[in-house]
Amino acid sequence: MFLFEGQNLGTDNVSVIEGEMATISCRVKNNDDSVIQLLNPNRQTIYFRDVRPLKDSRFQLVNFSDNELRVSLSNVSLSDEGRYVCQLYTDPPQEAYADITVLVPPGSPIMDSQEDVVSEGNETELTCTAMGSKPAASIRWMKGEQELTGKMTVDETYDGMFTVTSRLRLTVSKEDDGAPVSCIIDHPAVKDLRAQRYLEVLYQPEVKIVQAFPEGLTREGENLELTCIAKGKPQPHQISWLRVDDDVPSHTVITGSDLFIENLNKSYNGTYRCVASNAVGEAYDDYILFVYDSRAGEGAPQKIDHAVIGGVVAVVMFAILCALIVLGRYFARHKGTYFTHEAKGADDAADADTAIINAEGGHNNTEEKKEYYI
Repeated sequence: MFLFEGQNLGTDNVSVIEGEMATISCRVKNNDDSVIQLLNPNRQTIYFRDVRPLKDSRFQLVNFSDNELRVSLSNVSLSDEGRYVCQLYTDPPQEAYADITVLVPPGSPIMDSQEDVVSEGNETELTCTAMGSKPAASIRWMKGEQELTGKMTVDETYDGMFTVTSRLRLTVSKEDDGAPVSCIIDHPAVKDLRAQRYLEVLYQPEVKIVQAFPEGLTREGENLELTCIAKGKPQPHQISWLRVDDDVPSHTVITGSDLFIENLNKSYNGTYRCVASNAVGEAYDDYILFVYDSRAGEGAPQKIDHAVIGGVVAVVMFAILCALIVLGRYFARHKGTYFTHEAKGADDAADADTAIINAEGGHNNTEEKKEYYI
């Protein structure tokens, strides 16, 4: 806002989009009944108090009072841009300035590519142009959710407008096929202005061989059926089978992407290859055939859970160890408590003969001593 020190007059700069309405407000603080007027950039009087001397009917009075003169200008064009003057008739006269800036939005962006279709691994260039804006626009690039950086150039035309061009170069992969690329225009006069196109990427085939039959081992006497799955862009136009380092068996039946061999035998062992090609290139996948005996895999023992067996053995060994510890402690506690009947007789006898007699059971002791056998 322009409000000079010591002055009572103020106003604001205005930015307006071409074709829309601008409003200029001349404000007075502590007015002493001085006259307010509004002048255009050529210093022609637009309004003198509440009277419009200028014949341009696009100017209309919005508010007039001792403290404000507010005027609207409809259908703004570039020729309306410039410095407008709020003037207060005091001694000396006071002036405040409102600059009107006209914004011109760019037209719809024009997006183009160096080539409509690009092969994987190659580089392509996209261009995006925003024409006829004021001020100059800026351009951003997005591939999906990823922001990319382009190289931008700005050209000013004779009428003060700007044309902006951004160039984006990127190397594509097969994952980019169908990816959206957008150029986004940033400008104060417009929001969400963009152009978009989808990448079209050609890539060589991806090949995979699937064993359709049998589901398990390939045994002598059985049949073998293989299917070659190939995908690419464009779709592979040729699929062929071969046996690496040898010829395929004579009775092999090949139908498009399928290979069929009946009555297998071990002479058919080897590597079988499926080759697929398109305009971009070719790729292949290998299948190694090993023919087992006709009874291979039959009567095989059931699968043993070694973890369970190991757990059981560990529990048993722990139980044995605990038992040995308990028995050892028991024997240690009762060591020396074994007495024979002969020893018992010797304890009570006065001589050897009496001890022998007592050992044979002739003693009369009332307390019987226990006997332990280990």
